[in-house]
Amino acid sequence: MVLLVVDTQKLITNEQLYNFNVFKSNVKLLIEKARANSVEVIYVRHDDGVGADLTKGTDGFEIFDEFKPAKNERIFDKTVNSSFKGTQLLEYLHSKAETEVIVVGLQTDYCIDATVKCGFEHGFRIIVPAYANTTFDNKFMSAEQSYRYYNEFMWKNRYAECVSVEEAIEIMEK
Repeated sequence: MVLLVVDTQKLITNEQLYNFNVFKSNVKLLIEKARANSVEVIYVRHDDGVGADLTKGTDGFEIFDEFKPAKNERIFDKTVNSSFKGTQLLEYLHSKAETEVIVVGLQTDYCIDATVKCGFEHGFRIIVPAYANTTFDNKFMSAEQSYRYYNEFMWKNRYAECVSVEEAIEIMEK
């Protein structure tokens, strides 16, 4: 089992996100509990390319300070929504015979959705803790509507096990 922390980068990890303080608290707790239970924490960062705001080499590209990786924790960089495409993450997980992935991070309706669905397609047991992913309002739905649509309807019992943070911690402790 691994805890996959997706796109929690300085530029986009801010109070404009839906339920930001709960999200921040839950992700910090899950990282802490993963480390305490010898569950590997793996980070993924999104690079929009040269000239974009979210670009490798900029301060905004780096992981949000409160979720900082430990020195021995892996970071994979990506240029598309899925954490599995072109990152070597899939190969790494296969090399370790991992079968379960807990997914947290940003943004619910973009990279978390693609990562959950691609992880499912690759045969992983995907676990999504409640309020450990979030997003911004868009022109079609509020951030809360997006969050609820994916967590309560789209992923639940289709692509992932959507569980409480407490249940995710219990899974890590087994």
